[in-house]
Amino acid sequence: MNTSITGRHFELTEPIKDYAAAAIDGLNKYNLDIISANTVIAANEKNGKKGFAVEFILNLKDKNTIVVTQMDKDVYAAIDLAIERVKKSLRRYADKVKDHKIMSFRDLGEGAEAVGELTAEEVEIIPMDLELHKPLEFDEAIDALKAEKKRQFIVFNDQEGNMRVMYKRADGKFGLY
Repeated sequence: MNTSITGRHFELTEPIKDYAAAAIDGLNKYNLDIISANTVIAANEKNGKKGFAVEFILNLKDKNTIVVTQMDKDVYAAIDLAIERVKKSLRRYADKVKDHKIMSFRDLGEGAEAVGELTAEEVEIIPMDLELHKPLEFDEAIDALKAEKKRQFIVFNDQEGNMRVMYKRADGKFGLY
């Protein structure tokens, strides 16, 4: 990781440089590929009050950049607060990378292989007893779906004798095939 610590409008001493460098070295525990870490420590004076601004710019792989700026009266306090905010950002990013779900076959990589055809021996059909002994009418199918919490669809006969499928949608309405 390339690190650079610079002072702006401020004489940067060795203890301050060492303190900032030690804080940056502590970021390696997140196991993220940090390409570079730039630190800018600037002295600011507003309305006669002195203060310091610490800015951390971390460049991560995959074109991700984390920028944190912290203001405080004390240089060491500003570095501590800024590094805590950087750690929080890195934790969130590490969790995001870790929790990423592979969504397409291409994301699996070159070593992935497609699943072959299923043979008749691999398919297992489990018979179930039906609670319905006669075809349902339209109104009976709606009442059964309203009463049932687990079942998602019901097959019934319409007026022309065609088999139809009624199902419960996510928005609470009913669909009909």
